[in-house]
Amino acid sequence: MSNYLDAVIVEHNPTNKVIDRAVIWLHGLGASGHDFEPVVPQLGLADDMAVRFIFPHAPNRPVTVNGGMVMPAWYDILEMSLERKVDIAQIEESSQQIHDLIAREIERGVKPEHIVIAGFSQGGAVAYHVALGYPQRLAGLMALSTYLATNDHINYNAANKDMPILIEHGTHDPVVPVVLGEQAQNLLSEKGYSVVYHTYPMAHQVCMPQIQNIGQWMNKVLA
Repeated sequence: MSNYLDAVIVEHNPTNKVIDRAVIWLHGLGASGHDFEPVVPQLGLADDMAVRFIFPHAPNRPVTVNGGMVMPAWYDILEMSLERKVDIAQIEESSQQIHDLIAREIERGVKPEHIVIAGFSQGGAVAYHVALGYPQRLAGLMALSTYLATNDHINYNAANKDMPILIEHGTHDPVVPVVLGEQAQNLLSEKGYSVVYHTYPMAHQVCMPQIQNIGQWMNKVLA
């Protein structure tokens, strides 16, 4: 029996169907699973869709770049250079915890091809690691204001070669510079992935036009 991460669960299910779609959405450094909870009603998801949103809480750990302060973090960030020196072992550990959440959804009757993996900032780095290496086809990968931290450590799996990937970034992001979003997009495109890339005139955040766009994308990949 796995010890699942604590998570906020939000269900979009206007017609009270059996839930057969899921989105696992990871928050950023120092935040919590409640961070994106308010976004669900704003997505404009189709009424006939039955989707369970799982917003897990990252465990608390010391973060080197924040003076060793203990906070919710998917992994330790060792330095804030553009290359972002990070604790790869902790990313792999967090990824395994997300694998466990995927397995739980599959046990509940949600097929892997109906599961979206999403993440913001630090959560996005883990989402990349999980989805690109996952051995069964997923519905999609959504990477918001984030970076591909583990390119040399991902066991890229052919099962998800044609998985829809949405990368979105703020052009004025002072935390994760927009060039890191572009790098991920270029790298994945070169590997043959089909990537949709959008930027918005914003900082390290999400904005309403973006939320509406995410909803349209989810309606498509979860249809």
